[in-house]
Amino acid sequence: MAGNGSTWRKHGQYEYRVVTIDRSTSVPDARKLLTDEAEYGRWELARTRLYLGGERRVWLRRKIIRVQPTL
Repeated sequence: MAGNGSTWRKHGQYEYRVVTIDRSTSVPDARKLLTDEAEYGRWELARTRLYLGGERRVWLRRKIIRVQPTL
């Protein structure tokens, strides 16, 4: 299934997650995976890349929410 590899990185006001989807994953399955990430993980699509051989790499990002102390 999709999402074989995943890495996280923080940069500026966003944190990034790179998801690697292998070539055997169908487009509807990949779409469902990314929709679930957006809906439940609050990720948004930042970039996609399709490589020779069919591997897809997707960069997701979300805003870092910093909590200010009230005391």
